[in-house]
Amino acid sequence: MQINRIATGTVAAALLGLATTGGVQAAAIIINPAGTVALGVNDLGSLNTTTGNIASNASATGLAYNFGTPSAPDWRDATAPGCLCEGWGISVNGTTAGWANEALGNSNLSPVSFTSGPSSATSVVSLTSMPGLTVTHDFAPAPNAPDNLFRSIVTVENMTSNDLTALRYVRVMDWDIPPTEFNEFVTIQGVGTTSYLLRSHDDGFESPNPLTGLSTTPIDLSTLDTDFTDSGPADHGAYFLFEFGDLAAGDSFTFEIFYGAAGSESEALAAIAAEGIELFSLGQSNGGEVTGEPATFIFGFKGVGGRPVLPPPGAVPEPASLGLVGLGLLGLAGLRRRRSQRGR
Repeated sequence: MQINRIATGTVAAALLGLATTGGVQAAAIIINPAGTVALGVNDLGSLNTTTGNIASNASATGLAYNFGTPSAPDWRDATAPGCLCEGWGISVNGTTAGWANEALGNSNLSPVSFTSGPSSATSVVSLTSMPGLTVTHDFAPAPNAPDNLFRSIVTVENMTSNDLTALRYVRVMDWDIPPTEFNEFVTIQGVGTTSYLLRSHDDGFESPNPLTGLSTTPIDLSTLDTDFTDSGPADHGAYFLFEFGDLAAGDSFTFEIFYGAAGSESEALAAIAAEGIELFSLGQSNGGEVTGEPATFIFGFKGVGGRPVLPPPGAVPEPASLGLVGLGLLGLAGLRRRRSQRGR
């Protein structure tokens, strides 16, 4: 299936005349200090780079987890096998858009700068047709869960002389979870409480063009614009379209994206809680959907108009928030009950 989807995407990109940024592409593979999670970051801010690939199960590195040890690493990737479909897009005024995706092409984005170190990378781009609108993706280990998560601080800055309307942002990825790539379980949580979210579902092969985002469709119809747990097994991913409102001349808007992995679902949920993530997707292998072993991969957002999906580990809630915490715990119990009823 993955081969057919890649071919379809490539043909569609050619037919739509998507422009590709010229020149030699800068890229970096960054690894957290614990040696557990790696990202392959391209100069335009998308993941999945073939430059210096470290993944044993793919020809590129996107989001990889070390299945081995620090001294004998075994990096296996969750976004690069089969399709380099991780990417993002931005649009304003309902008419102007730009995007970056290694599988579908890069359109209307110009690189401003790209810098990297062993565990960090910063991409700054502008819209080619609107150079005063810049987007910065600043990747580094997450402050509260650095062993499991990278955080990308995304800043959209309007340095044009005009106020901009309807600022939209898409982030999309095709999950390919080892060791059962192309046959994984996917979870999305936080949809109902994320006010800036316009569309979400499980089709990681979708275009990153925000102007077509509301016409996107899921692979599994039951995943459209709703929370779901352990959909699959299938070859699918996660798609999120946000609208952040208007952006006045001279103003900027900032939010956060998280990428990572852990050795179990409980560890992944603890990392999500530690960072106060508001909206997330989990990718788990076929057979690993209950415990999350041998690895649970994470893709999440913060600062997108939601509330933390889980309370931070060890936090003592204020009396007024006890009811919300109780509801959250009931939700997790329900999640486990649904799994049990499905025979897992």
